[in-house]
Amino acid sequence: MKSVTIVDHPLVQHKLTLMRDKTCSTKVFRELFGEIGALLCYEATRDLTLEKIEIETPFAKMMAPVLVGKKLVLAPVGRAGSGFLDGILKLVPSARVAHIGMYRDPRTLVAVEYFFKAPDDMAERIALVLHPMLATGNSAVAAVDRLKESGAKTVRILCILATEQSVGRLRSVHPEVPIFTAAIDDGITDTGYIVPGLGDVGDRMYGTR
Repeated sequence: MKSVTIVDHPLVQHKLTLMRDKTCSTKVFRELFGEIGALLCYEATRDLTLEKIEIETPFAKMMAPVLVGKKLVLAPVGRAGSGFLDGILKLVPSARVAHIGMYRDPRTLVAVEYFFKAPDDMAERIALVLHPMLATGNSAVAAVDRLKESGAKTVRILCILATEQSVGRLRSVHPEVPIFTAAIDDGITDTGYIVPGLGDVGDRMYGTR
């Protein structure tokens, strides 16, 4: 699908299988969540700009590459999105973090916002929306809307699972926003859960059910 990168690296696919298993413990599920988040971020940031600076190793001076300018702002969506943070911040510790408090109305499946906070320099950074489950696409569209309103010029979405429905919804509103995911699943239930999916990610990650 256009603008969708399925990260099919064996490590990602193996970890995803472990997460799908309903017998996976809360501890292991949370650890795998962070690990997959870091691997998705690795793929989503392949095109970051580098410049050469002079450094001195223990043996010689050399010109070596470093990242140019301001880098990333991570924007987790709801409690599930926060599961990506630890893994990605280990990879990019200088990243800023925006917070998008949002939940899906269980009756209408429409995204409801209850909190939003982002850095003032959004226009100078790449915004990574951390949205583990792209089911209907409604929350992803709402999250991108808010980030653009705050000044973001470049937005990318990281998710563990997506559906063709969610990708189509996002493409119809924000066609330029790329999606990085571990898999495209079959569809969603009447209550908005991805099938075969992972179940309720927030509950599995925090042991609340």
